Order: sequence, then C-alpha cells, then structure tokens
Amino acid sequence: MLGLVIAVVVLAASVHDNAVGIALLDKVAADTDTVQKALVDQGFKNAVVAHGQKVGIEVEIVERNPAQTGFVPIPKRWIVERTYGIWMLRRRLVRDYEHLPPSSESRVYWAMTAVILRRLTGATTAAWRST
Repeated sequence: MLGLVIAVVVLAASVHDNAVGIALLDKVAADTDTVQKALVDQGFKNAVVAHGQKVGIEVEIVERNPAQTGFVPIPKRWIVERTYGIWMLRRRLVRDYEHLPPSSESRVYWAMTAVILRRLTGATTAAWRST
C-alpha cells in the first residue's frame, strides 16, 4: 500500500459512490491483474463489494468504530489522505479547471508520475522547487 494511483475515474459530483466504485473496479480489473484487495470507506455499500467479487478483487469496507466518539483516525485512511495532499501540491488539481473528464484524469496521472519519479530518484524536494 504505497498510495500510488492505479486507475482514475472522473465523473460528475452528482454520481453516487456505488456507481463510481463499480466503474473504478472495472477499470482496475481491465488494466491489471495484480490487484487482489481494495479498501473503501463507508460511502460504498454492498453493491461495490459484490461487484468486486465478480471481477476478482476483494473489497473491504473500512468502518469507523461506533463505540468511539470524537475524532478518531481510521486505519489505512491516512494513505488516501496523503495521496490527496500530494494532489493539492499541483495547482491544476486544487480546482477542476478542465472541461473534459479525460483531461482531469490525465492531470492526476501526471501528478502521480512526478511522485513516482521522486521516489525512484530519491529526491527530497520537487525539482521545480529547488530553482
């Protein structure tokens, strides 16, 4: 769980989480056969879990413990939040300026490519910040 993006699906904000989850599972299953498990938050319901079984990906819903009150960090959720933070360092991903979903998808892939390159080269800061 490195927090790297395998597939991106950009849809309207009005689309329900289940539809997005199903579309994303389809894309991941079509692009790679190495993904065995997906962790999702409570917004996803049993339809996504059932669809994951169809495509061969185990889907686990990471739920908050109902006995705990107040702010409690959810295990594994920090990986997703770290990835969102990385995206926010890219100016074009702070707001959606693109008109077409494929343009927004490509921006996410470019941001993650920069992350992968920094990890491979061992650079501690982004190249554009060192000048």
